[in-house]
Amino acid sequence: MTLLSPPVETVPTGRLRIYGLSGLARRHPLVLVGGGLLALLIILALAAPLYAGDPVDMDPFKRLQPPSAEMWFGSDNLGRDVFARTMFGARISLMVGLISALSAVLVGLLFGLIAGYNRSIDNIVMRVMDGLMSIPTILLAIALISLTGPGFGILVVAITIPQLPSVTRLVRSVVLSVRERPYVEAALCGGARLPKVLWRHILPSTMPSLMVQSAIVCADAILTEAGLGFLGVGVPPEIPSWGNMISSSRLYLAIAPLTVFAPGICLAVTVLAVNLLGDGLRDLFDPRSKRRR
Repeated sequence: MTLLSPPVETVPTGRLRIYGLSGLARRHPLVLVGGGLLALLIILALAAPLYAGDPVDMDPFKRLQPPSAEMWFGSDNLGRDVFARTMFGARISLMVGLISALSAVLVGLLFGLIAGYNRSIDNIVMRVMDGLMSIPTILLAIALISLTGPGFGILVVAITIPQLPSVTRLVRSVVLSVRERPYVEAALCGGARLPKVLWRHILPSTMPSLMVQSAIVCADAILTEAGLGFLGVGVPPEIPSWGNMISSSRLYLAIAPLTVFAPGICLAVTVLAVNLLGDGLRDLFDPRSKRRR
């Protein structure tokens, strides 16, 4: 006797994609809003040479000009195009923020996993992190940059190091709570090696919290880069960044407000987009939010 299975209704792939996107927008709108804003900013920054002018071209006869068809945001005190400098400055802020966040998360994740699972190394790692936390971020970054001079690489290192304690402590706390659970002990009793247990059973538990912390670190890195640029210890002055743009134009705020507002608004929108994306990813990967749906 042959058992006939009921017919399976197939749904076109396009409809599945539309439904998935609409469902994501309905259940987790912060992911789309924050991710969309951040993706738009990245695209505008990468495509800046195609539509923006020369960010370093100076014309003394066009100093502090109002917005026009030639210069959409006007010009600064040296006759440079503010719109072009704002778009090219997005490259520095986004690259520094994303690379610093990725570096801090990867290194902090490694330290947190080791410290949370190995009690003999835990005290050493945590005392080092406590020492880093006692130093203000800006002062540590200025001290590191003063030793080698301004540059993109040292700027990333100077921003990454102060962010390590927050990521390490977060991962360590999650590991300490997960390592005592029955499925972890069962895996170890079953002969699973420690790296496999860390990868398959403990690391996934850190992802929801790490998503939010990554967004916080990225936003903080972008703000720190802008602060260092404002103080004159960020990237070299000939490279446009939002921080040194605000610093060089602050004296001309009353005459040409867009020279300060353009990079300032872009900085605020970028930080807002990163934070919205982090909150949305937390809700997306949180198991409790899945049970509520």
